[in-house]
Parts: sequence; structure tokens; C-alpha cells
Amino acid sequence: MSDPFAFLLRETGGPEKLEAERIAIPRPEAGQVLIRHEAIGLNFIDTYHRSGLYPLPLPSGIGNEASGVIEAVGDDVSGFREGNRVGYFTGPLGAYATHRVVDADRLVPLPEALAFEDAAATMLKGCTAEYLIERCAEVRSGDWVLVHAAAGGVGSILLPWLKAIGALVIAHVGDTSKVAVASALGADHVFCCPMEDLAAEVRALTAGKGVAVVLDGVGASSWKASLASVARRGMIVTYGNASGPVPPFTALDLLSAGSVFVTRPTLGDYCQTPQEMRASAARLFEMIEKRVVQVRIGARFALRDAAEAHRAIESRSTTGSTVLLP
Repeated sequence: MSDPFAFLLRETGGPEKLEAERIAIPRPEAGQVLIRHEAIGLNFIDTYHRSGLYPLPLPSGIGNEASGVIEAVGDDVSGFREGNRVGYFTGPLGAYATHRVVDADRLVPLPEALAFEDAAATMLKGCTAEYLIERCAEVRSGDWVLVHAAAGGVGSILLPWLKAIGALVIAHVGDTSKVAVASALGADHVFCCPMEDLAAEVRALTAGKGVAVVLDGVGASSWKASLASVARRGMIVTYGNASGPVPPFTALDLLSAGSVFVTRPTLGDYCQTPQEMRASAARLFEMIEKRVVQVRIGARFALRDAAEAHRAIESRSTTGSTVLLP
């Protein structure tokens, strides 16, 4: 076995700031377990932490999500033992490591049929899709829903999930190569057009009404299109900043758009307790078992090549999920 290592972010900036450091294997304290990671999920929020868009006290670990095997259990831990297959997706930061200690109340048990790579590729994104659709926007059968970045990691889970509950889905993708991907994932309509043209296409398709819900993980470049595409009393859920944060807006902008609702949720607030977190994961695993959600790993990188993986995801050259392998 190679020496254990972890990434410690000592200053923010570009992908070159990611450097691996040798570590001693930690020992779990009361309420904790030691996990040997088998796969780590790469998520856009990792790039926000690394760049400084989401400020962190430094030095800091990086990465929220991983799967692996419990190698040691501390005192006062119930429900888990050595050898259990587990995952976590709500932090704390530090998943970019071969081994780490995690509080047991942040863990979810993995179904035996779910591969480690598939778990790491889907937990954070899939539980994000669960709360966005079912608990935040409360999408209903028959609702028109616009999904930005529809062929990306979260988008590729949102599309089939929305179709499974009966929504009418409009997908927007960034380049023509992703049109077929979004169609195969179940989108009723796929647009690959400049953002400034998108709202007109959406209005034409919906007889001028617009969509009940916009699920927007892009941010700055999509905000105007989202606001112009949403129906009267509809909801914009801006859950990511792939192109930068949403620009400032006023309450009067929402009035002018048709008394619309805007929310900026985060997974941590919807999976705040162990019960919420495990219920969300159980719902995701149910959708995977039913083959509504099919795990799509578009790229695999060695953990030591995390910087290269960040460059790939930030260039929007990937589809589906990306995993890092120790």
C-alpha cells in the first residue's frame, strides 16, 4: 500500500494550489470512525472552496463526499462496526484523503449492491437532486421545469428524477455535444442556445406562460434567462455558481417578473440532522435501485491528480460525475 496522504488547502487560488501531503493514519475518538477511502466524489463546490469564492479558515481540508470501509471504531459508536461499507456527503471538509476520521453521525450505510465509485459519484449530487425537487421546489406532476447545465453532474440526475414524478422538463445545455445526452436522460425538450435567447424559446414552448420552476446551478450567466423564463408566481431555485454568483437584484425585480419566488438553498440546511441526511440518501438509493437514476461517471482521476480534475470540471468539458480514486 502506498503512503497515506491528504490534500491540505493552505491558500486559495487556482488548481495549482492543490498539493498532496503525507499523513499519519489518524485514530478515531469517541463517536468517530476511521475510514479507508475507496472513492471520492468531485463536486463544483470543491472548486468554490479552493478558489476562495466560499471563504474558509485556512489551512483546510477539501472535499465533502467519499465512500469506503470502516477500519476502526471509537468509543460510543452504535450502528457501525469495522468492515462496514459507508459513505458521507455533508462533510466536514477533508474527503481528498486516503484515510480520515469522521463523526459516525455523518455516515450513511451503503447498500451491498452499490459500488463504492457509484456511491461517491452520486451521494452529494443525488441528495441535492432529492431536496431540490421534492422538498425545496416541491415539484408536482404536470409542472414545467427548466433545468440549466442539464448534462452535468446534478443535471444528469435531475432530468430522470423529474420525469419519474411526471414533470415536463426543458433542458438547457452549453454545447451541441450535450444535446443527445440530455435527450437520453429524459428531457422533453433540449435547447442549446445563447442565454439571451433562452427565455423566448421557453415562452414559445409554454404558450407564453413560462415554467413553474427553474433549477439553476449556473448562476451569473443564467440569472437573467431564469428570471425571464419563470411563470407568474413560479420559483427560481439558484443552487450553484458555475459561472459565478448571481448578480445583485431587488425585490422589485421579482415583482416585475410576476410575483416570483427565489431561494438560494444549500444541502446542509436540508440534510442538517442525521435523520434528514439518511432519509435523503435512502430516497436516492431507492431511485438508483429502481433505475430511475443511473450512475454516470464521465471521468475518473487518480486522487493525486486532483488539480487536473478541477481543471476539467471548471472547463465544463465533463459530463455526468467525476470521481477521484486513491
